[in-house]
Amino acid sequence: MVLLLTLWAVGLIISFGLVQWGVRGAQPASLLTTLYFSGATFFTVGYGDVLPLSPLGKGLAVIEAGSGLAFIAATIGYLPVLYQLFSRREARIIQLDARAGSPPSAAALLSKHSEFDAMADLSALLKDWEQWCAEIIESHLSYPMLSYYRSQHDNQSWLAGLAAILDSCALLLTGLRGVRTFQASMTFAMGRLAAVELCRVFHLRVAASTRERLIAPDFERLRDQLADSGLNLSEPDAAEQKLAILRSTYEPFLRALSEHFLLSLPPWRREQESGNWQISAGGATARQMVESTPAKPD
Repeated sequence: MVLLLTLWAVGLIISFGLVQWGVRGAQPASLLTTLYFSGATFFTVGYGDVLPLSPLGKGLAVIEAGSGLAFIAATIGYLPVLYQLFSRREARIIQLDARAGSPPSAAALLSKHSEFDAMADLSALLKDWEQWCAEIIESHLSYPMLSYYRSQHDNQSWLAGLAAILDSCALLLTGLRGVRTFQASMTFAMGRLAAVELCRVFHLRVAASTRERLIAPDFERLRDQLADSGLNLSEPDAAEQKLAILRSTYEPFLRALSEHFLLSLPPWRREQESGNWQISAGGATARQMVESTPAKPD
């Protein structure tokens, strides 16, 4: 972002300087002096040691001074827009911490909502993430540098959040007994579109990989974890193959983004679920803090 703003300013200064030098609008008329005059005019310093003499040179100086003021105003307005878009993106990622852990996992997200009988809330969450994906497409394609903005915690990222939501939608679309899939299909479509569009805007090479995020033994443990929370696959025999087909439509794009931005993709499940909200400043979990607190005497 800083490089982009610098290139804009330098490009305008050199361009106006070359025009002034071409029309011999300033005195003395050497190239270096004219470029110096262009820079002083652009930032509206105006020492008066170099002056425009011809009517055309004076007109160019006025236009350049106006362009300099417009550039400063655009820069002042440009930075808050980026920060607002970044803040809106991160708010959903932070909220995902308590629901799916950090890094987030699809198994934790689905299991927690099922255990607390909150599948209706899960549908609302997926709808919010459908909106989040649409905003990502609009903002990160318009301002690609936002993709390089990092989250506040090392175990969180916009890519990990997107991957966890896509994984969750893929599991729902695979088929879980008694769970509707309409909102999951809408969020899945928007999330995949976000991954595809980001790969396109950064000209990333998308290819199949031999590294699997979900191998057969992990799928069995994932299925058992879902079953323990009350979520059973509607077609157990065909579920793994159906999930693999869904994964093939988005995982190559996530992997390309992961390699480009040096962001890790989250696991499908973790042995111990924990979030940043459970960690104290000293690194201890909330449970460890409670267990280490001495009991008060009666």
